[in-house]
This record gives sequence, C-alpha cells and structure tokens, in this order.
Amino acid sequence: MATVAELKAVLKDTLEKRGVLGHLKARIRAEVFNALDDESEPRPSLSHENFLINELIREYLEFNKYKYTASVLIAESGQPVVPLDRQFLIHELNAFEDSKDNTIR
Repeated sequence: MATVAELKAVLKDTLEKRGVLGHLKARIRAEVFNALDDESEPRPSLSHENFLINELIREYLEFNKYKYTASVLIAESGQPVVPLDRQFLIHELNAFEDSKDNTIR
C-alpha cells in the first residue's frame, strides 16, 4: 500500500503535468488577495500615463489568459473592471494592429 507521502507526490505530479496545479495556485492567490483587500481604503488616483500602462499590462495578461493575475491587477490598481476599447488603446499609444494576427506594434 502506498504511503501518504507517495500519494501526495503522485497527485502533485499529475496535477502539474495536466497544467492544473499552476491554475489552482493562481486562483488561490487571487482569492486570498480579494479576501484581504480593504475596500474601505481609497485607491490613489491614477495619472493618465499610469492608467494607460495598466491597460496595456491588462491587455497582455488577458491575451495570454492570465485571468487571475489580471483580476489582482484590476483590484489592486483601481482600474475599471471594464477594459478600454482596444482601438482606443492603440490610438492613445500611437501603435497599429497587425490584422493577420491581432498583434499591436
């Protein structure tokens, strides 16, 4: 019969191979942050530049499907829950979008 330590090791290995362990850790971090976040404490106001930088970071996180990391960024930075329109962001950054793969240059 397998020991508890062996079962833990096999379970951890299986979850890592399936990509579930990282997802669970990110979800736990996000939930812990949300539970500890003091919503009564006002957020500092963001400058226009920092607002755009945060939106660009959010775009990157959501593009790469780091949704829990993005949720922590939104909560911690005070960004609006609804993201800026992508075309507006491209215009503000004087960038352009490559239509074949939707990348911003």
